[in-house]
Amino acid sequence: MRDMTERAGGAKAFAPEYQGALGALSVNASLPEVLASGLREREAARAAGDAREAARCGLAVAEAYRRLGRTEEADRAWKDSFRVARAADQPAAMAWALWSGGTLARQRGAFRLAYRLLRLAAEWGERGDDVVVRGYSLAGLAETGRIQGDYAAVAVLHEQLLAEARRRGEARHTVWALEGIAQMHRNTGLYDKALALFEEAAETALRAEDRRGWAWALRGVADVVSVRDGDAGRALELLARAEEACREVGLTSALAYNHKMRGNVLYRAGRYPEARELYARALEEFEGMREPRGTALARLGLAKALARLGRDAAETAAELVEIRGLLERIGLRQARRMAAAAADELGVGPLPDASRTAGAVAGPSPAEELRSAGTEALR
Repeated sequence: MRDMTERAGGAKAFAPEYQGALGALSVNASLPEVLASGLREREAARAAGDAREAARCGLAVAEAYRRLGRTEEADRAWKDSFRVARAADQPAAMAWALWSGGTLARQRGAFRLAYRLLRLAAEWGERGDDVVVRGYSLAGLAETGRIQGDYAAVAVLHEQLLAEARRRGEARHTVWALEGIAQMHRNTGLYDKALALFEEAAETALRAEDRRGWAWALRGVADVVSVRDGDAGRALELLARAEEACREVGLTSALAYNHKMRGNVLYRAGRYPEARELYARALEEFEGMREPRGTALARLGLAKALARLGRDAAETAAELVEIRGLLERIGLRQARRMAAAAADELGVGPLPDASRTAGAVAGPSPAEELRSAGTEALR
């Protein structure tokens, strides 16, 4: 425990996306509070003719909208922040706006756009001599590749960013990197390593008073405890604690993923009616936020639960094909493997082996995008 604290620098988490008049806001400030303050301060800056301050306050507005799941408003807000920053010749503020836009694009499943915006954010961060936004942008590129499932392209970058976060004493990014590496270990079956890293992330976030990072880390611990140990009781307890933190801060997207994970835990425990209810709840939440990846994953869980409850095999197979197409269109490289594994598990496979679902779009190569962003030196 002492070693972990020393490596994290014992630092408290801070939110560099809250800037200017909003710089005193805590990383744990409730998102409705951040939104209200950001809108108020942005209007005051506009009235005063302070373009730089308007751009900085607009960034907080964009991020609050994004985390509340209000994606269309978030899209308008980050673009407005970027336009104001560009007109004021503020490269660092431009970089932060692009980072927000790239993060939103990833959340909406637009991976190609996410890579483009985050790459630009890293470039403008370097021009503006803002190492924090450049680091956040590179981390965003790494996370985008990880979500797509191309671990070979991003694993080393995750490790490099973790080392940099520890060196700079940035607890929040230390937690992010630990969780990302842990997730890759979990998805490749290295459960002991994954659990150790998720637990370290949770402890680091707790010491840094980072409720958001703590909630995500608890979700990871619960997942591994459920899949490795079959301990549904402990997993559900951890998820309940994480949900409380999500509600305190107002993390709409994280809460939906928490509900989907609770469905996973219940499904693994054979509690299919309860799992069905949680998957349906998460699906409604994701659809309300227009978050396609979460929507597809919740649909996959719901389809599996319904199959266990007696749904017709042909209907299940047809839905799995449809879900596979959705995941492919988003750009998830593991889509076919996930759909095939579900079909085998439920005894409805093999699924029709079409060359690609009609309209599917090949996702960008994370390795190529990372090279374009000039991350070779970090890797």
